[in-house]
Amino acid sequence: KLTADDDLSARMAKEKIEGCHVCTLVTPGEPQVLLGKDKAFTYDFVLDIDSEQQHIYQACVYNLIEGCFEGYNATVFAYGQTGSGKTYTMGTGFDMSLGQHEQGIIPRAVHQLFDGIKNNRARAQEAGIQPPEFKVSAQFLELYNEEVLDLFGESRDPENRSRKSNIKIHEDASGSIYTTGVTSRLVNSEEELLQCLKLGALSRTTASTQMNATSSRSHAIFTIHLCQMRVCQRAQMPEFETLMAKFHFVDLAGSERLKRTGATGERAREGISINCGLLALGNVISALGDQIKKGGHVPYRDSKLTRLLQDSLGGNSRTVMIACVSPSDRDFMETLNTLKYANRARNIRNKVVVNQDKTSQQISALRAEIARLQMELMEYKAGKRVAGDDGSEGYSDMFQENAMLQRENDTMRLRVKAMQETIDHLNTRVTHLVANQVSSLLTKSSEGNEEIGALIQNYIREVEELRTKLLESEAMNESLRRQAARLSSRPLFPSSTLSPTPGHPPGSSPASLSMERDIERLKKKERRQRRLSQRRLLMLKLQYEEKLILLQNKIRDTQLERDRVLQNLMSMENYTEDKANRIKQDYEKRLKEMNRDLLKLQVAQKEHARLLKNQGRYEGELKKLQTEVNDMKKAKVTLMKQMKEEQLRRRMVEAKRNREIAQLKKEQRRQEYQIRSLESQKRQQEQVLRRKTQEVSALRRLAKPMSDRVAGRVARWNQATAVPDSGAELSAGTTATTSRATSFSKSARQKWQALERRIIDIVMQRMTIGNVEADMDRLIKKREELTVQQESLSHKRQVLMADGEGPEAEDRLLQEINEDIEVLNANIDYINDSLSDCQATIVQIEETKDELDSVDTSVVISSCSLAEARHLLDHFLKASIDKSLQVAQKEAQIRLLEGQLKQTDVIGSSHNHIILDALREKAEYIPELQALIHNVQKSQNKHGNRTKTQLDIQLCVYLIIRGVINPIGGVKGGRTAPLQCVSVAEGHSKAVLCVDATDELLFTGSKDRTCKMWNLVTGQEIVTLKGHPNNVVSVKYCPSSCLVFSVSTSYIKVWDIRDSAKCVRTLTSSGQVVPGDVCAGATTRTITFAQGECQINQIALNPSGSVLYAAAGNTVRMWDLNRMHGMGKLIGHIGSVMCLTVGLSLLGKDQVITGSKDHYVKVFDVAEGMVGNIGPAHNFEPPHYDGIECLAVHGDVLFSGSRDNGIKKWDLQHQELTQQIPNAHKDWVCALAHVPGRPMLLSACRGGLLKVWNVDNFTPIGEVRGHESPINAICTNSRQIFTASRCTKLWRKIQDKCVYDEKQQWRCTGQ
Repeated sequence: KLTADDDLSARMAKEKIEGCHVCTLVTPGEPQVLLGKDKAFTYDFVLDIDSEQQHIYQACVYNLIEGCFEGYNATVFAYGQTGSGKTYTMGTGFDMSLGQHEQGIIPRAVHQLFDGIKNNRARAQEAGIQPPEFKVSAQFLELYNEEVLDLFGESRDPENRSRKSNIKIHEDASGSIYTTGVTSRLVNSEEELLQCLKLGALSRTTASTQMNATSSRSHAIFTIHLCQMRVCQRAQMPEFETLMAKFHFVDLAGSERLKRTGATGERAREGISINCGLLALGNVISALGDQIKKGGHVPYRDSKLTRLLQDSLGGNSRTVMIACVSPSDRDFMETLNTLKYANRARNIRNKVVVNQDKTSQQISALRAEIARLQMELMEYKAGKRVAGDDGSEGYSDMFQENAMLQRENDTMRLRVKAMQETIDHLNTRVTHLVANQVSSLLTKSSEGNEEIGALIQNYIREVEELRTKLLESEAMNESLRRQAARLSSRPLFPSSTLSPTPGHPPGSSPASLSMERDIERLKKKERRQRRLSQRRLLMLKLQYEEKLILLQNKIRDTQLERDRVLQNLMSMENYTEDKANRIKQDYEKRLKEMNRDLLKLQVAQKEHARLLKNQGRYEGELKKLQTEVNDMKKAKVTLMKQMKEEQLRRRMVEAKRNREIAQLKKEQRRQEYQIRSLESQKRQQEQVLRRKTQEVSALRRLAKPMSDRVAGRVARWNQATAVPDSGAELSAGTTATTSRATSFSKSARQKWQALERRIIDIVMQRMTIGNVEADMDRLIKKREELTVQQESLSHKRQVLMADGEGPEAEDRLLQEINEDIEVLNANIDYINDSLSDCQATIVQIEETKDELDSVDTSVVISSCSLAEARHLLDHFLKASIDKSLQVAQKEAQIRLLEGQLKQTDVIGSSHNHIILDALREKAEYIPELQALIHNVQKSQNKHGNRTKTQLDIQLCVYLIIRGVINPIGGVKGGRTAPLQCVSVAEGHSKAVLCVDATDELLFTGSKDRTCKMWNLVTGQEIVTLKGHPNNVVSVKYCPSSCLVFSVSTSYIKVWDIRDSAKCVRTLTSSGQVVPGDVCAGATTRTITFAQGECQINQIALNPSGSVLYAAAGNTVRMWDLNRMHGMGKLIGHIGSVMCLTVGLSLLGKDQVITGSKDHYVKVFDVAEGMVGNIGPAHNFEPPHYDGIECLAVHGDVLFSGSRDNGIKKWDLQHQELTQQIPNAHKDWVCALAHVPGRPMLLSACRGGLLKVWNVDNFTPIGEVRGHESPINAICTNSRQIFTASRCTKLWRKIQDKCVYDEKQQWRCTGQ
């Protein structure tokens, strides 16, 4: 069988720099490689990119070298595109920089070959036989431009290079291929053979192309001949046999495309010759592997390469084909063709035999026959085979009975196992019953002790187990004794009754004696185990006795102490009877306890003594049973192994049967298709035959002789009308011709239509493949350009980052570079997706190519008659003329369109000049626009008109994306309103959802998935923070660390705006902290969440800026910003937490106030360093009627706004509701904020209305229409108020004159 291997070579550095991707995937654990998305190829071995040379050699070549010592030929040839690693894999490059582990196949094979020679000789000497004799010779051929050259000969010298080679290729009588005129070098060592290989490899023709710097320009065949003469090991008499083997190592030149390699001149001719040889090799592989063409002609003689490899392809050789492919998507087509090439090679089946001389072959055949006859004779003697009366052979009854007994034995083993489980269950039950009985007796005798009861229960359990095993062992002993008696009474052979076995007494047999020896050995082992058990019990006894003696001594000491104390008390002056009685009672109580312990120990000692009596007997029985259990376990393991082997064998047979069924089905489909083709051909031939028969019949009727009467009438009629006769004759001929033309015109027309459809299908298929390949080349070139731009921008960014913190201009430049890199990454990802689609299209076309081959053109053409062939030729001529006319018309249209394109370029250039002049006038007031125009003009002067479109794009992007804060004029009647809008920040393409501000900076987050930072001093946008997966719902700025936190879906991005405004960390709703930007690859809007994540609605910082709180689901996550790790979470809400605010409590703790969809407001006190789950400190009652949307804290006062249109005022110190306004707005209250320095509260609703309230008495001051759309957020700084809606508006407070009247209420009047 010819095997195939897929060696995926590592990508070159150039491909990595150009951004190439891997288009192949190896299925783990399976010899299968996936190309593109779902095109799978299965081989015998598949080795991935990270595979080493040792793995390739062990998997593919190791067994072939071992087979050479048994006389089998072998071949290894590497095939693939140029630069895919064939020479590296085969090891003919001899790169001095390669290490030992990077050696190729040939050096490793040479090393294994001579190691095998050495080991075979050593084994023969150890066996005491004559060592085998080996003779190793080598040949090295090169096939260059269809010329066979000898790399060991003088033809490779520069002065002899132009001479023609004299090497001839011949075939012997057995079909083997051999060459004449080739130098064969005899070698004796590994170093000598490698030196020959190195000299030949250095003489090989190589050259440089665009795809490979050292491309092989020829096919190389390195052949090792091994001749072995050894003593035949199977012969009784020492005989010699001669084995011969040859090993071909073939390094094929890479298939290449001229447009990829850029070869010209001599290199191009070499490439054409290489491809011709590989084409011939592919034709041979197709002819051998195609089941339909099986048994047909194999074109070995089309090329010298296939002629040299004739033995390896379908002949006497074990062949391995290593298909080396490039995993780069740039080489997708070459990889696809190589894999298809190798897939066809898997279908080849070689016929491998041992190469022996004729004498050795005859001796081997005779030995095999003798061995077969001896095996049959042994079966007859053993009684396995019997011969019937009629001479037929069969198996004896004893053999069948033995098989039946074996099955019964298996059944009994299963029953024994089930009974053993039952016995174990009963033993456990008996143990519990006896233990309960003993415990009840101990309880009656004394108070009892748990430790003694447990000890007794363990002993009882052990005794029951030993008793069970003893019974089993006695039964087994009895069966063994009966078996021994039966064996001793019955002789093994009939003759044993007359002549006893030498060395044994009469009446005994070797089997019985061996059984007695086994019993003696078991008895010795039992005695040894009994002694160990007795020693252990003796130790336990000594321990109990020591403890008993200690208790007795303690009792005696206690009594002496009692007497001494009483004596002392009697001698004392203040002695009293009560005191003495009290001391006496204490000591008596202690004595009673000690006596009770003593009784328990005595009972245990008695039980222990009873157990000691039975221990010896139980120990021996236990050891016997353990031995039997071990034997049964071994038998079980053996049976399990046999079952697994049988199951594996059955599975392999089933898989083989399934493959055969699939192959038969495939063969059946092919035969059905062939039958349909033959039927169609037969019908066409019958139609042709019918038409020919009709024509012949018509001709016969015309040539039939006329009678005299008819001839006379015709003659008279001819004489009367001589001139009309010639016209009538001409008319008759024309009629005959017309009838014949009509008879075949329909058939010819049908055949022409079939051919035309086939031609159109082929043309469309090739056009589609060509267009897809052109698209792939264009996309690959575009990706290379983008990758180069990305590398340059990355290098520029590294240089700017290495300079450290710089001015704001450098920061903006760094931000622009980051944005450009993100755009380039998105474009590269789009190109990679397009390349994947192109690859899938090509694979689909290749799969449908077989369906287009259903109409065989050769069958149609071969069935044509001469007249039909002329008719088809006329059609082909007319079609070629029509197509030529269409091509000429298309070329004229192309020239016309090219002229129009040039005219459009001229018009566009003039328009660009007009736009540039207009922008120059506007750039006088905008410095950034002026700098942009200057840079574009420099690029335009450098690259010509190619960058005019770039100018338009950059300027439009600048005018559209760069945001600006535009001041607006005063509104009529605006001075009577509590607030006045002074500016509008425009720059977001969608509604603004969140806002945060300091005195100098403004931060906004929008539905356009961006967050912008504004300079309130200059009124310009500073930077745009991009890359969010969805809407930016919350943004916070920490002035102490200069970090910006933006929230989108389940992620919190941490931006460092000090240097380049890059995302340094990403926090998730599950509490994780991920370095860098997790969402950097999100180019489209994402609405799904990862597993375990949830939506984050709002974030807040504590006053010191060291802890970040995030409302994630129905909890609040906490992060320590100094260490950047999670601390825990605040729990207690049932619904999602919609808003939160953080203040400082009186005790210096963080006071976190949260509002949820469950209508409740909760307060959490978080001390510094607290971790884990923290519950609420207070729950405000009564709740709102709907979900809470916003919170605001002013000192000890808390305001909460809800979807129920109401606002509630809470006292944080007393933790109670002080005031509420049910319908503060006509819609949801979406935002609350305090005016710094004033006792004023701002509230905004979903209807766009903005209201101002007095904080102290919670009365309205005024209202203003803030926006036409819902107001999503409010924030303030020391001077301004900011509202977020469709845009961001900046408001200022009217300078109020506030007085304090007698009713202790604020009254504000506008001035």
